[in-house]
Amino acid sequence: MAYKREIAIVLLMIVLLGGVWMLVNRVGSSSGAAQTEFVTEAVHNAALTCYAVEGAYPTDLEYLRTHYGLAYDQSRYLVRYDSFGSNLMPDISVTEVEASDS
Repeated sequence: MAYKREIAIVLLMIVLLGGVWMLVNRVGSSSGAAQTEFVTEAVHNAALTCYAVEGAYPTDLEYLRTHYGLAYDQSRYLVRYDSFGSNLMPDISVTEVEASDS
């Protein structure tokens, strides 16, 4: 009878560890999405600040980096910044770059 109780305890521990592992993976993936959203908002806010101060949206990201202190990990995020004119909000999209194993 004692071995049945020990087996039940081991199975319960396996289930709990599996649940913890799934929770950690879920938190890690949502954290990546939140960071991508954070970079998107940073670029958007820098462009809006430039428009408010200068009356025109910048034509490229380099201007925002140089004049408005925009900073993000360029090796981790690919930012597409399409400017259509000085008075139109640029199209901004951020993609997290996949890490290579090699």
